[in-house]
Amino acid sequence: MSGKTLTLLAILAFVAFGVGSFIWFIATWDKSREEPVSTRTHIIEERPA
Repeated sequence: MSGKTLTLLAILAFVAFGVGSFIWFIATWDKSREEPVSTRTHIIEERPA
């Protein structure tokens, strides 16, 4: 295989891995285990000017 073909295959493998892991993340998401974002305490405090 030429260098161009190997590069394209590497890019395709990386994209397939990224899309596959995103789909796995969404498919295995458990809403009951996660804490809602709106109830978390603020990490950054606003300071008066």
